[in-house]
Amino acid sequence: MKKSSMLIAVLVLGLLGGTGYYFMKSPAPPPQIEKGSIVIAPERYKNGKAIFITPEELKAKLGSAGLIILDGSNPKLYAKEHIPGAISMGFKGLSRSEGKPGTPLWGTILPKDQLTAKLESLGITNDTLVVAYSDTFKGPGAGGRAVWQLQMAGLKNVKLLYGGLEVWKRLGYETTADVPQPTASTGLVLSDYDEAFRAQIDYMKENLGKVVYIDVRSKDEFTGKDTSRGEARPGHIAGAQWIAWTDFLNEDSTPKSPEEIIALMASHGVKPEDEFVVY
Repeated sequence: MKKSSMLIAVLVLGLLGGTGYYFMKSPAPPPQIEKGSIVIAPERYKNGKAIFITPEELKAKLGSAGLIILDGSNPKLYAKEHIPGAISMGFKGLSRSEGKPGTPLWGTILPKDQLTAKLESLGITNDTLVVAYSDTFKGPGAGGRAVWQLQMAGLKNVKLLYGGLEVWKRLGYETTADVPQPTASTGLVLSDYDEAFRAQIDYMKENLGKVVYIDVRSKDEFTGKDTSRGEARPGHIAGAQWIAWTDFLNEDSTPKSPEEIIALMASHGVKPEDEFVVY
């Protein structure tokens, strides 16, 4: 996934969203909101309020018209518990899944006509507030993947739930096993996909050694020891840096502070203004 900003790069990992400077503090950030030991502070990320919805904000909107909640967790986890009204999407619900991992185009975003039909079947229109989340560590963290894909397709009112299901539950908010039946919509118009959100193979080849590539898989996948997820060949792209996607998160699944993330990226030679690719 191509870096159109440091925030979007982390969004792809299931965390945040947008350009390198998004992780810098706003000039005068509002006070953090503390819920016990959990710090809920989207305001400390520049444009964080445009990317995140807090659990408190979502709770206040439950059941309202014009809201669609997408659960990106493994369907087995969704079946046990999810936020009331949430629709199961899974990790690849908006992606191509013909064949198996390693098949060309497997896991990439659905073609625009198919994505339009998929979203309309879920009741989504251009005016819908779409909130995506997952049980971040168990799920895995596919909420950010969905937000990234929907933003790539031109939807504007898409939010990532701050802290995912983990924080929702730690705050004592309700979960359910009831499965909603969405009412299909019509007339959804998607944009041509914004290529700034992803890196195609030609870009990768042309910029090898010029742009920093960051492998966010597990260490065993990076080294080639684990090929259980369908990799065509073991190992990683030549010259790629390794940072596990979980390194961007606190133990409660909230994102680390801007300062911590900037320092982590800097330790791998990446500054907020740099171009880089995560995969």
